[in-house]
Amino acid sequence: MDMSWQKPEAGRDETARLEAWERREAPALAVLPYAMLAAASALTIVLSTGLRATLITLAVAAAAGGWLLWGYTLHPAWRERRRWMAVFFAVLIALMAVLAVRSPIFGFFTFTGYFFTFWLPRGRWRMIGVAAVAIVTATAQDGGLPKPTVQAFALYAGLIIVNVAVAGALSWFAFVGSEQNDRRQVAVAELSEANRKLEATLAENAGLHEQLLAQAREAGVYDERQRMAREIHDTLAQSLAGIITQLQAADQVGQDGERRRHLDAALALARESLSEARRSVHALRPEPLQAGRIEEALAVVTERWSGLHGIRATVTTTGAGTPMPPEAELTLLRTAQEALANVAKHAGATRVGLTLSYIGDQVTLDIRDDGVGFTRGARVPAAQAAAGVVQRGVVQPGANGGGPGGDGDHGHLKGGFGLTVMRERVEGLAGTLAIESEPGIGTTISACLPVAVAGRRR
Repeated sequence: MDMSWQKPEAGRDETARLEAWERREAPALAVLPYAMLAAASALTIVLSTGLRATLITLAVAAAAGGWLLWGYTLHPAWRERRRWMAVFFAVLIALMAVLAVRSPIFGFFTFTGYFFTFWLPRGRWRMIGVAAVAIVTATAQDGGLPKPTVQAFALYAGLIIVNVAVAGALSWFAFVGSEQNDRRQVAVAELSEANRKLEATLAENAGLHEQLLAQAREAGVYDERQRMAREIHDTLAQSLAGIITQLQAADQVGQDGERRRHLDAALALARESLSEARRSVHALRPEPLQAGRIEEALAVVTERWSGLHGIRATVTTTGAGTPMPPEAELTLLRTAQEALANVAKHAGATRVGLTLSYIGDQVTLDIRDDGVGFTRGARVPAAQAAAGVVQRGVVQPGANGGGPGGDGDHGHLKGGFGLTVMRERVEGLAGTLAIESEPGIGTTISACLPVAVAGRRR
């Protein structure tokens, strides 16, 4: 019959039994010296050979008991004072020696002196204490001091050697076991403290984990909202604005052919908006990027934009093409779409040039137009929606307010949602966004991305 399932419970019972014995050990050792002293004193009275000698012996026994009570039992804190315990032990051994010489019966009491050697300083002092107790015990075993004969001294010496050898060996192992037990108790205490700290740390980590999960959920919701806001702005909002423009133009022209052209353009924009809306919902790459790399996507977007608005636009690529992550390609494409939308609405340009430059581990997209431009502190006509304050080469947000054009003009670059979208996308990949413009010369928007860094982050 397999009884292995009982082993853990049996082990726990054995541990409990040993712990119970350890708890009984200290009280037993504390009482034993007094019990042996009392028993030896009683036997001395029973075997008394003279009243005076017996009284002297009992007086020495009382002194030993009093010394033991005052120096050890009543002042347990003194046991940790090694020097005091050396003095206490020396006096106790002297009293034991006197009792052993006067009455060998007190040999029952003298062997308890081994217990007190554990309180002496570690090392040789303990072994000296063991030897002293062994000599006193041998004296009691010999019936007192030996007679002045060779045989008596030989027997006495033999008793001392045997007691010292046996007691020394046993005491040595006892000292080693005691030290190991002390170290074990320290290790157990340290382990218990470590477990307590670990439990506290685990509880704290559990709280932090819950907090991080909550923050992660909130961050996920916020990121998804931001993504949808950017996608809606970069696709639906721009396309709807284009549809409105084409419908207004169709309503104003008198020729059927021209009206048909504007209506076809509005229909194409509506279809494209529907497609982009579906892609945004499913977090798909824009349709122009599905066909190839960013160079081809920019060409597709620019060609469509040029055909829609009748403005000549070209795309140029310089430098050796560097593979980049989808996030970088999407950022450059959306920046180009936003800049082209601004040109169509407010720049009054006749020509636009897009330049994609690969320089080392960076890629830069420049969108230049020959439109009206703007300058620092200049008032832009309402038709241009208050282009805002842009210091040449550096965007200066927060100066003049945006105008009715709001989210679609160069003016929105200083503080509207368009600039926010551009800046979030570019700076999200450790890039930079810069704008240069002068009246009558046009505007340049530059987005620079560290492609190598973006690729590693991906």
